[in-house]
Amino acid sequence: MSTEIDYYELLEVERTADDKTIKAAFRKLAMRYHPDRNPGDCECEAKFKAINQAYDCLKDPQKRAAYDRFGHAAFQQGGMGGGFGGGQADFGDLGDIFETIFGSAFGGGRQQPRRGADLRYDMQVTLEDAFHGKSCEIEVEVSVACEPCNGSGAAPGTNRRTCNLCGGRGKVRAQQGLFVIERPCPSCHGRGEVIESPCRECRGEGRVDRVQKLEVNIPPGVDNGTRIRLAGKGEAGPMGSPPGDLYIFVHVVAHPVFQREGTALFARMPISFTTAALGGTVDIPGLDGEVNTIDIPAGIQSGKQLRKRGSGMPVLQGRGRGDLVVEIMVETPTRLSARQKELLREFQATETGEECPESAGFFAKIKNAWSDLTE
Repeated sequence: MSTEIDYYELLEVERTADDKTIKAAFRKLAMRYHPDRNPGDCECEAKFKAINQAYDCLKDPQKRAAYDRFGHAAFQQGGMGGGFGGGQADFGDLGDIFETIFGSAFGGGRQQPRRGADLRYDMQVTLEDAFHGKSCEIEVEVSVACEPCNGSGAAPGTNRRTCNLCGGRGKVRAQQGLFVIERPCPSCHGRGEVIESPCRECRGEGRVDRVQKLEVNIPPGVDNGTRIRLAGKGEAGPMGSPPGDLYIFVHVVAHPVFQREGTALFARMPISFTTAALGGTVDIPGLDGEVNTIDIPAGIQSGKQLRKRGSGMPVLQGRGRGDLVVEIMVETPTRLSARQKELLREFQATETGEECPESAGFFAKIKNAWSDLTE
């Protein structure tokens, strides 16, 4: 079967199909054409290899983007997209030429095993969790090494054999004009080995999809965007290659009282106008369960910020804590009894203007400005 058949046609999906649709189509076709279900059928075996090749390309976002743009040329060295094929760097042909002429110091032999992909998991935590830290269990669907074949891709009791086409080098040579060019072997895809009896569980991939339960430790002091790395918990590499990493991205849920900026905690605190005038103390429970007593100086104005050192968020992977900053909001009473109104009128009658210097100064400026306009 020609390898130039469109990958989307091979998997019987539209070019706009999402990852889930492509994966489902591959599994359906892989079961239909698997060599174990069609013993001795060379056409089914060729079809099985072709759909595996198509799925290997379309399940990888980077490879799929290159294929959508350049087609099969994206994975042919020397083509427009050669840099995407099989993990090869751009200008691969030039490196192969130097290797052929000057020796192995300018190039490698068979392709190195491709490491598994890194994965991302977004986790929401409360501000209290971010303050104290916590341990929790998450579930992640991820490709893991196939147990029956131990990640090799070969059926239990069998082994991969040396590729007959390249003799295990992973590369084949071709004459182009005056130069001898080395390319990845089309039979073993640069690995130097081929699988004659694929594992039934993973169909020769060396990995299977599983839901894994993982323990995650959230350290105290995490903030929005904090990234926690779980080494080796990403996608398993093909054919027993090393796995990638799993990155936990932390998102802190908004708190009803406190807002956070770095290690500082901010809170807007309304107080009565009598407390603002006479002064006093106000208690605010902290995230650590302790009560923070805030001293209110007499005559405080709205917008004034009071700071309590060391009562904010803990420093991530460090020592100490930030500050608690309280912004004062003087609240004007809206529901007064007759007696309260009477007392306020008595107070108003005793005002001289010195009680509120900013108000008196403002109206003095207004009066002077008005006088200048009427002269």
